[in-house]
Amino acid sequence: MKPMNEQLGIEIGAEEEQGSDVSVRLISTKRLSLEIAGLKELDLDGLRQRWRKLFRAAAPPHLPKYLLVRILAYRIQAKALGDLDAQGIRYLRKIAEEREQRRKAGTLRRGKGPPIPPVPNRRSIKPGTILVREHDGVLHRVVTMEAGFAWNGTTYRSLAEVAHASTGTNWNGPRFFGLRARLAAPQTGRRS
Repeated sequence: MKPMNEQLGIEIGAEEEQGSDVSVRLISTKRLSLEIAGLKELDLDGLRQRWRKLFRAAAPPHLPKYLLVRILAYRIQAKALGDLDAQGIRYLRKIAEEREQRRKAGTLRRGKGPPIPPVPNRRSIKPGTILVREHDGVLHRVVTMEAGFAWNGTTYRSLAEVAHASTGTNWNGPRFFGLRARLAAPQTGRRS
């Protein structure tokens, strides 16, 4: 059976030149969804052929079908819609390296997800970002806006104001929402 894109007569990642370096992706989201759904219909040999076509190399022989499908689906989406930017890749790599260090040190906690690394700084929080924090059994969702933060139908100038309004106590707003790491407790012991 032919892959779904060949049945539809489309080439994944096909581009049309417009001007010098500007190109427009021709694949629609519907066709993209059909192509990805079609991967599940392929047998192992079909998936390996699709891999060779997409990556221009043989698929690793140890990969099971479900992983081939997932990796191919990701790659098809990345080619059609764009891949992660360099900052996103660095952020994910940092998370993976920290997890590996915890695993080697024997401090990896089973059954509990890894701690979420802090977002580097305020400027990286774009309008529309939703910050979530659970406090005293209540889930608080704050939407970042151009001129502040929205929580429970009210706009606040800072995250500290949101944290105070939601808890009734004074908090460092970015720290309350996990955007800033807690400072280490000062050393009280004497040096000898």
